[in-house]
Amino acid sequence: MAGFTVPEDDLDTPGSRGQSGTPRYSRRLSDKILLAFHHACDQGDYEIAEQLLRILESMLTRRTVPPDANRRKSIESLVAAHERLWHLRHPEDSLS
Repeated sequence: MAGFTVPEDDLDTPGSRGQSGTPRYSRRLSDKILLAFHHACDQGDYEIAEQLLRILESMLTRRTVPPDANRRKSIESLVAAHERLWHLRHPEDSLS
């Protein structure tokens, strides 16, 4: 997953507002943390990537009210991120 990029229209611009005048955000905080994780991996900064995964995991494992409809997808993304980091840290084990 090298070269992970964020489409420009998915970036939040400071002060951007929706039609109602309230701040508009195109992504959930957990999505932004996952993007930051992939960016850290692309930069080879695995310590930061691991810290971001811990933060993301704590966000996804706490109880939310109301329950998040995308919880299963979010947890699958978290598992995939853990796998990516493991493969980056253990490239010799990934070859077999």
